[in-house]
Amino acid sequence: MPAPQSDARLLAVSDLHITYPENRAIVAELKPITPGDWLLVAGDVADRVEDITWALRRLADRFERVVWVPGNHELWTMPDESPDLRGVARYEHLVSVCRSLGVITPEDAYPLWEGAGGPVRIVPLFLLYDYTFLPAGHHTKASALEYAHGTGVVCTDEYLLHPDPYPTREAWCRARVELTGRRLAELEDDGVPLVFVNHYPLVREPTDILRYPEFAQWCGTTATRDWHRRYPTAAMIYGHLHIPRVTWYDGVRFEEVSLGYPREWKRRPGTRRLLRDVLPEA
Repeated sequence: MPAPQSDARLLAVSDLHITYPENRAIVAELKPITPGDWLLVAGDVADRVEDITWALRRLADRFERVVWVPGNHELWTMPDESPDLRGVARYEHLVSVCRSLGVITPEDAYPLWEGAGGPVRIVPLFLLYDYTFLPAGHHTKASALEYAHGTGVVCTDEYLLHPDPYPTREAWCRARVELTGRRLAELEDDGVPLVFVNHYPLVREPTDILRYPEFAQWCGTTATRDWHRRYPTAAMIYGHLHIPRVTWYDGVRFEEVSLGYPREWKRRPGTRRLLRDVLPEA
């Protein structure tokens, strides 16, 4: 893989949700800012494999390199979709699709970015969640889920995101955290900072502003709460919450880069650029 041009930019976006025609039209027009730009896609491209493939192929044709991590929507098993795959089998199928398009996934070697702001190592993550981001006053998954069902704020994952062959989503999450932890421990200590890319934030604090706090339990795991301190981290890129903003924890910049649903982005004031610079000081 050739090194990026010195003025090429590392860009990021998430939650494109191209099932909505307005969002699909936006993706159809997305282009690099500078020749040689890379694009990090932090999950929730679409719900169906056909749409995910369309979007990633289009982006891969335009950007020098595309790095993708799955969101929860990509992992849903949709009614009447072919192939009818669940859990790990669905994820592995999506990885195969990405590789056929030249798109980097969490299963591939972590690429080195050497363009503007580099060098940094891109670390795409697939970790899921384990119901440890509990709403205030609740201390168990059972209690938190009962509360959510009582309010009517229940993530669709409960019905469409299957963990097969794992018995539960949190068991799948534990396995992914352990696997990723081993890979991170094996990284060469070469002084190159990391850019973490995950659908969910690595810490719980970004969920504190959710309108419905019960939704936080579907937004990450406390198992990663110190990763941005344990490893030399340049930035943490995430999506899922549909609240694009920058926050700082322990001196590390966390940025949500989501587009979100049309009813959300159409209400946002200003002219904030959709594709975000991962290394804005560059």
